[in-house]
Amino acid sequence: MSSESVTVTASTSPLPHLPPRPSVALRAVESFLMRGGQQTARRNAWAAVVEDRQRARDRREAQYAMDAMQSGLRGTALPD
Repeated sequence: MSSESVTVTASTSPLPHLPPRPSVALRAVESFLMRGGQQTARRNAWAAVVEDRQRARDRREAQYAMDAMQSGLRGTALPD
C-alpha cells in the first residue's frame, strides 16, 4: 500500500462568501434553542401581535373617516 497525502482546500466559488443576514442567524438560533412547541408558540404569538397592530391601524383609519364625515356634515347643515 502506498500512503498518499490528501490536501483539503476551499472550493473556489464564483460568488463571494457573504455573512448570513441577522434574521437568518436569529432564526437558526431560535430553531436550535427552542424545539417544536415553543417555536410554534412564539410564531403564533408574533402573528397575533401583527394582527392586533393591523386592527388598531384599521380602527384609527375608521375613526379618522368618521370624524371627517361628521365635520363635513356640520358644515352643510341647513340653517334654522
